[in-house]
Amino acid sequence: MRKFIVLTFILGFPFLAFAQNSGSHVVESMLIFPGQEKHVHGSSLVALPNGDLLSVWFYGNGERNSDDVKLMGARLQKGTKVWSEPFLMADTPNLPDCNPVLFLNQSGKLFLVWIVVQSNRWEQSILRVKMTTNYAESGAPIWEWQDNILLKMDDRFAKEIATKLKQLPSHGIGWSGYAPKYDEQINAAALDPMKRNLGWMTRIKPLLIGENRIILPLYSDGFNLSIMAISDDQGITWYPSLPLVGRGPIQPALIRKKNGNILAMMRDSGDEPSRVHISESADLGETWTPTIKSEIPNTASVELLVLKDGRIAFLGNDITDGRYRFQLYLSEDEAKTWKWKIPIENVEPGKGSFSYPSFIQTPDGLLHMTYSSHIGIDQKSIKYVVLDPSMIK
Repeated sequence: MRKFIVLTFILGFPFLAFAQNSGSHVVESMLIFPGQEKHVHGSSLVALPNGDLLSVWFYGNGERNSDDVKLMGARLQKGTKVWSEPFLMADTPNLPDCNPVLFLNQSGKLFLVWIVVQSNRWEQSILRVKMTTNYAESGAPIWEWQDNILLKMDDRFAKEIATKLKQLPSHGIGWSGYAPKYDEQINAAALDPMKRNLGWMTRIKPLLIGENRIILPLYSDGFNLSIMAISDDQGITWYPSLPLVGRGPIQPALIRKKNGNILAMMRDSGDEPSRVHISESADLGETWTPTIKSEIPNTASVELLVLKDGRIAFLGNDITDGRYRFQLYLSEDEAKTWKWKIPIENVEPGKGSFSYPSFIQTPDGLLHMTYSSHIGIDQKSIKYVVLDPSMIK
């Protein structure tokens, strides 16, 4: 049985919350703010020590052709059922701000990392960061520090790409009498210091290891592959890993396996068939195996999490022709097989788009997720869904 709840006026301002219970595992489902016409996308979610939830997303007329795109956020205070009115999180004058990521470091400092898009081209993006310990009160955090994250790739970057591409299966992308091969184009770009040091973008939360290491996933639309930004001082300074090489592995999501290896699952932006890419690191994110394709279909989204019961959760678009379906997979054998597949969104093609998830598990065991929900041209919002994974057995 499905239950529908509509709340139209709460705390004096218009608000729409839509709860759709498709099973006992769904605890809550709502839009963070009413659907509207401007583009909203790329949310990130963090649980604060006081029990509040904080979400961020980008909002505007479109980062490819407009400079009004900024980062907006909202807070769900502990013990309440309604998200606050959206507030400003970051706005670089005359440039689009996109792809925000929120996280707490090992000492409890709040980080907001995002990209500023120069020349309206993803390949010209610059990483920016804000930090604060002043985030416990209602409303937006009070940021105490802001800077850029500048990464310098040396010649090892180009050598790694050339070596790993040779280890991949041969293919026919770009082959013709007049066009160079795809691999040759990537190798040539990797030799250019300007190209390899710009355009690295955020999308998914980092992995924290031990007392000091943070591994922040990054990807490039220019190279169509990924790297990690690594910090060994809780996010004060950063350096790049060697690249995760494949034909189209972008937007990595990370977990740490029981043997200590780090597993990355990535969106497919390459050749057919469209499948989630997989890579592993045995040295805490410094180097990575060439990516291989899994059995999971994929068009737009991936997200990963190790649950408190030991199962691995994957969330993404497990289709090859759009973003109209969104499913949660659960594995009890470290992503070798996926025993459970739970639909989160599933509509007719062309009737909706759901993508770019962020999800976390709170101390009470509940699984919280936010993602882009686009219904038509004027019902765009960020959706918030809570599930109880203990009910999925």
